[in-house]
Amino acid sequence: MSTDIVVHDPKMLGVMECARKVAPYKAAVLITGETGTGKELIARIIHQHSSRCTKPWVDLNCAALPEHLVESELFGYEKGAFSGADSTKPGLFESANGGTIFLDEIGELEPKVQVKLLRVLDGTLYYRLGGCKKVLTDVRVLTATNRDLEAAVRAGTFRRDLFHRINEVHIHVPPLRDRPQDIIALAEHFLTCNRPSARFTPGALDLLLRMEWRGNVRELRNLVFKVGILVSHCEISAEDILRLTRDGEQYVPPPRPRAADDISPMDELERTMILRALESTGGNQSLAASRLGMPRRTFCRKLNVYDITFGRRKCSSSTRGTASLPAHFRAELNVPLAVKSRDGRCFMAEARNLSSGGLGVQNFCLPFDASEELVLEFKLPNVDRQIALKGVVVWSRPNATAGIRFTEIDAATSELLRVWIANSGPPWLANPAKPQELDEGLPAEAQFAVI
Repeated sequence: MSTDIVVHDPKMLGVMECARKVAPYKAAVLITGETGTGKELIARIIHQHSSRCTKPWVDLNCAALPEHLVESELFGYEKGAFSGADSTKPGLFESANGGTIFLDEIGELEPKVQVKLLRVLDGTLYYRLGGCKKVLTDVRVLTATNRDLEAAVRAGTFRRDLFHRINEVHIHVPPLRDRPQDIIALAEHFLTCNRPSARFTPGALDLLLRMEWRGNVRELRNLVFKVGILVSHCEISAEDILRLTRDGEQYVPPPRPRAADDISPMDELERTMILRALESTGGNQSLAASRLGMPRRTFCRKLNVYDITFGRRKCSSSTRGTASLPAHFRAELNVPLAVKSRDGRCFMAEARNLSSGGLGVQNFCLPFDASEELVLEFKLPNVDRQIALKGVVVWSRPNATAGIRFTEIDAATSELLRVWIANSGPPWLANPAKPQELDEGLPAEAQFAVI
């Protein structure tokens, strides 16, 4: 089984590193991304870097089988279980025993199969179809989907408990259009494999960078193979690519929009774009600012300028006591952090730095909805009292790091944090007569906590 993959872009290199880190563990991994981005390759890398690499690799596209066949394929059946079952057949879970099973397009599973799959993932013995003898398997489960499973959970088409079971670690594969360095590297790789004597001109490479690639790597590979076969000369130009794009039709870039007489003022357009970004992110300000390519502090200032309240959380009035502390200063620490959800589930992470507004954490693998308000408990070094407050996750990364913004904190705790941070920082912080200015260009997560 080969997992040769061409990666040059930093975003994809981060995905690869995350896959290698999670490989030694048995944690279930959910891989998301658009069709054609290489989700199966990431799953194969996890398998090959695990202790199960010499054991079976079994994969199934859940959308490729009719509904009535998925259950029999996964769990097997006994002779006579249904018409045409002339002999006993082990399921894919049995075939993958000791190894890894990869379930692609898991979002397409029907609710009945989801229930049985959840029981198997929880280590419960199961029956083959028509069987009376229980089966137990030891399998590492990797799943992938191009659907928004969180939206499917909210819509009731995908079980919430199954979602959390397969999502112990989440890896998102970015689309090709967001990986410009990979576009060039992959195009040249595919061309070398198909026609080693040919090469792209600089103009052709520039055109490839400007194309949309809605089919991602699969679309790029098909286009390069077509160009390599149909273009007779070795210098492949932008004109050659344009001539063969869209099934032989001449590709014409969309015309520039003409100026209209009723152009909206820039302020109005900017306010509309901010509102759309907040709506698309469910009110997450950090993510909305990131999608607009805007520093978080600038984004927050514009919310005040345009009187936008959507996406702003109400904090208790007692949090105002920390206003005198520079929000951008972070004191380093390394203490255990207990994180609890509203329904009482709890897991441990590590608090690595603290600001007046939040925490930067490591080993943060959230087993529930990251958008909900969480209860945080930790102890500061040299402080006997247990700190307890509430916060929300405002950013997270595949390497299990995250930033948490405080949403509810009482006056006594707020003052305790302020004093501790001031005593842990440089001399000017204990008496900030002239606090330093926050860099306008800092990334969104740097506004309160950075790993």
